[in-house]
Amino acid sequence: MSSSRALSLEFFPPRDENARGKLTAAAKELEVLNPAYVSVTFGAGGSTREGTADAVDLLQKLGYEAAPHLSCIGASRAVLGDILQYYKDQGVRRLVALRGDLPSGMGMNKGELHYAVDLVRFIREQTGDWFHIEVAAYPEVHPQAKGAQADLNHFVEKVRAGADSAITQYFFNADAYYDFVDRAREKGVGVPIVPGIMPITNHNQLVRFSDMCGAEVPRWIRQRLSDYGDDLASIRAFGAEVVTRLCQDLLDQGAPGLHFYTLNNAGATLAIARRLT
Repeated sequence: MSSSRALSLEFFPPRDENARGKLTAAAKELEVLNPAYVSVTFGAGGSTREGTADAVDLLQKLGYEAAPHLSCIGASRAVLGDILQYYKDQGVRRLVALRGDLPSGMGMNKGELHYAVDLVRFIREQTGDWFHIEVAAYPEVHPQAKGAQADLNHFVEKVRAGADSAITQYFFNADAYYDFVDRAREKGVGVPIVPGIMPITNHNQLVRFSDMCGAEVPRWIRQRLSDYGDDLASIRAFGAEVVTRLCQDLLDQGAPGLHFYTLNNAGATLAIARRLT
């Protein structure tokens, strides 16, 4: 992959020592890709807040620039302010600002900031230009949006509030990404919009994730994966071929980089990234 294109990775916080070892091993193996930064997810309603901070610390010690996800849903301004100060003190310079989801059982306690645009404004009010702020974008439309135009308008608001760049939800239809970028540019958005990339390694997991987040898995891909049954080697080989082709097309058409959802595994991301030119 050309050094002029930014590659970044996403990890999730480990829940026990065994998972911590797995994350450490994957992060070390992925060092060869020299990513611009790595992001660390944040559970619904802040359920992995301490785990996110611990994972950020681990990844920083491994030499990565780490960008924690920060969700505003269910959190007070005071709590969010404390988190921002903590990350400043830790030398973190990049954040992924998200609305987030309420975990089951929290009812209607949505916190003081209800949308990602509110969080972006809050971060800028509290910390000025200290953080490079990433936000989410949805080429195939956020599953809770009223429509494609409303979803685009929300994205534009986040950029105008102070976002520096965006990472998209993963997709397998490149035209959805190109269309979204074109419409965003027509609205005056000039920030980089980096495609999110999901390696294909497990049929059931992919379908479950995609149904939850509104990402479309084309019927032909679902059918091919279904044909392989429990043959994981064939699923991974097919997945690497399909996703590499998608990534190469995105880069050839001018995408500013790629953001890989690693799921704390190195193999599938390496298999794709090493094939790119």
